[in-house]
Amino acid sequence: MSIILGVLQESFIYAILALGVYITYSILDFPDLSVDSTFPLGAVVTASLILAGVPALFTLPLSFLAGGIAGTVTGLIHVKLKVRDLLSGIIVMTGLYSINLAIAGDKSNLPIFGQNTIFDNPLLAKFQGSKSADVMIVMITFVIVMIVKFLLDGYLKTRSGYLLRAVGDNEVVVIALAKDKGMVKIIGLALANGLVALAGSVYCQKQGFFELSIGTGSIVIGLASVIIGTKVLKRFRRIKATTAVIVGTFFYKACVSIAIAFGMKSSYLRLITAILFLVILILGSGREKKRAIGA
Repeated sequence: MSIILGVLQESFIYAILALGVYITYSILDFPDLSVDSTFPLGAVVTASLILAGVPALFTLPLSFLAGGIAGTVTGLIHVKLKVRDLLSGIIVMTGLYSINLAIAGDKSNLPIFGQNTIFDNPLLAKFQGSKSADVMIVMITFVIVMIVKFLLDGYLKTRSGYLLRAVGDNEVVVIALAKDKGMVKIIGLALANGLVALAGSVYCQKQGFFELSIGTGSIVIGLASVIIGTKVLKRFRRIKATTAVIVGTFFYKACVSIAIAFGMKSSYLRLITAILFLVILILGSGREKKRAIGA
């Protein structure tokens, strides 16, 4: 049971990150590597604000805002300065490393143990009752990821959301509507990185500390979750892409936990991810070929 609860906790937190990666990878077709630094950006902003006395709940939108600013910078570098998408993300990722360190006061670790968080506070203690702390964390993270999912689904149905999808599929359509495709990309990158930073904020409050290296491999986790979810559930047309991404995150985290439970060292996690990537891509491409032949 403790393993299952641990998988659910990690899945729901990283599902928020994966939803951000879904926007850049699947919708915008933009390889944004700044994710590895916007995740710890949300964490360090949260830790700093909590230590400064800001209520834990308020750190969530503020972290989202910080990530949104970082995403906007990535978009501006790409759109206004005409830098390639991949390089734009690398530039922002590199710069944010020093910014995160500066926000933390030149410390690579910033603990918030003993401070009130969204998972540990007097108000929550009144409603916890006989539920264990792990169960409460699962419930809270589930509520947060569901709120994010429904808000994102709602946004994608708006005019701005349709333009966001259009700029990734066919930029000519956006131009034909007399809209600035560059501005649409900037909005999408701001939204995506805002979600990634929000995930970092939740992760920091759950773990009880900020560490400079927590963002390492975030883009890999996000991409794995998006690809696994969208490929596995592709044939179920009624399932929304955002739901598929959340399921994909759970599947990824479950596979990693099972591998560790069977004795595999944590240093081989990247290998597990690579194998999962390969298997899902092969299975997905195989199904597409069969459909093409059948058609």
